[in-house]
Amino acid sequence: MANTYTQFYNQFVFSVKGRENFIKETFREELEKIICGIISNNKCKTYAIYCNPDHVHIMVGMHATISPSKLMEQVKSGSSKWLNEKKYIYGKFHWQDGFGGFSYSKSHIDKVVKYILNQPKHHKNRSFREEYMLFLQKFNIDFNEQYLFEYYD
Repeated sequence: MANTYTQFYNQFVFSVKGRENFIKETFREELEKIICGIISNNKCKTYAIYCNPDHVHIMVGMHATISPSKLMEQVKSGSSKWLNEKKYIYGKFHWQDGFGGFSYSKSHIDKVVKYILNQPKHHKNRSFREEYMLFLQKFNIDFNEQYLFEYYD
């Protein structure tokens, strides 16, 4: 794309359907590599990724030729296809519909990367629901609780 210069940095958050703890430590890193490959194949750059048992955080440098929604469609469909082919999960694996997308300036990349890579420690003190609600509030995003991720206590 000639004469097109962009600088878009997004953190994406999405969840396993039913908020099941399906992402196991035994294949977590392999899944992260698959997702990073899908991101790279879409001309984007992964700065950080962490697959929690029930949700994922990814910091991505976006390319001008793909929208956030299209990238998340590719990531979620490709990774669920891979998980189902590998049969790491009993039954059929699905991600929940939708995702959270939060944009940052270049000066915030290091802080967000550290946050994402520190997920296991972070979730000892805060649930995914609490974390996600704080993101929505911090970024002043209007939302209807009816359309948030499914939450189970």
